[in-house]
Amino acid sequence: MSLVKMSELLHSIKDNSYAIGSFNVSNMEMAMGAIRAAEKMNAPIMIQIAEGRLRYSPLELLGPVMVAAAKYASVPIAVHLDHGGTMETIKLALDIGFTSVMFDGSKYPLEENIKLTKEVKALADGYGADVEGEIGKVGGAEGDYKEVDIAITSVEEAERFAKETGIDAMAVAIGTAHGNYKSEPKLRIDRLQEIAAAVSCPLVLHGGTGLTADDFHNCIRNGIKKINIATASYDSVARYIKETISAKPDANYFDISDAAVKAVTENIVKHMEIFGLKNRL
Repeated sequence: MSLVKMSELLHSIKDNSYAIGSFNVSNMEMAMGAIRAAEKMNAPIMIQIAEGRLRYSPLELLGPVMVAAAKYASVPIAVHLDHGGTMETIKLALDIGFTSVMFDGSKYPLEENIKLTKEVKALADGYGADVEGEIGKVGGAEGDYKEVDIAITSVEEAERFAKETGIDAMAVAIGTAHGNYKSEPKLRIDRLQEIAAAVSCPLVLHGGTGLTADDFHNCIRNGIKKINIATASYDSVARYIKETISAKPDANYFDISDAAVKAVTENIVKHMEIFGLKNRL
């Protein structure tokens, strides 16, 4: 129970019946809500923070909270750095005790992405931690990063990337985008099937907010083992806080804190149910 590695959770999936949810948190209340949801569902989850959000939630402050939350949980929790872009931030996360880190080298040419991802993998191996890499480009923008267009992952590049880097999980671009969708997403399930058949590395779906339950089920059936959710939780917190203040104009800090925890718990429980995670211990 408690703090575990990403690979332990992903390798426990023996078929395509469910996927691990990986949920972004930005403060203590969100971390508490995530753990509460996992314990309510009697299931493992991952909690993560993206490098692009660190100006709001400094890693040296939030990171230890995330690790402590996982250690005291009654269910298995992996603590992950999402969209790591610099070796400095990745090393800090590993020093704090994160059990996995993502290096997002998708903005680089393939050769450079492979080279830098291998460097991150070598560093993480020294800590006994796992690494997620990314090939192709998921659209939208994560945190303060510049918005990018979708670039669907090619099968050949995915196969080479997984083989040469030795990563523990691979994020692929199949038509999803970070943030709220401006138009209906067009998922390339055919490409997902091809990649899943070509590599043994567990596959990750970014840009989950805004997908339907059927979309998620389709992705899971065809090889996705980890699904990231961020914007949906942030939107849920903002909505709950607004509703709390509207219903109770004299709401104090603790009312708002409780609202944030409840908002995250509700959103994560909803997604964990869709992902097939109930009672997956």
